[in-house]
Amino acid sequence: MCLVPLVLALPVAYALWRKGDIALGNIAGMGIIFLVAVWLIVLEYSEIGRWSQACLDAGHICEPTPSSFIRYAIYAAIGVIDVSLVFFLSLKFEERDRNSTYSPEWRR
Repeated sequence: MCLVPLVLALPVAYALWRKGDIALGNIAGMGIIFLVAVWLIVLEYSEIGRWSQACLDAGHICEPTPSSFIRYAIYAAIGVIDVSLVFFLSLKFEERDRNSTYSPEWRR
């Protein structure tokens, strides 16, 4: 799950970075990652709902362990880490692109 949103977002972002649209590539990559994270949170929510309803139908009171909030926070944190990685990679791409226009003796 950690790499799936990143694998989906990086080719789209990289294609836009190559065209010179760094900000648009970042937005596209971020959008894809956050959509996947929200989709996974919704799947987890529906699964917990089905599980809770099955427990109630059986006459038991069940609480998920870890709590629902912790499960959603894990997906959200993975999404934020992936977006941070996309931003970091875009900075490296932009730096390399910017330095390629300078002569070698002026590069750092």
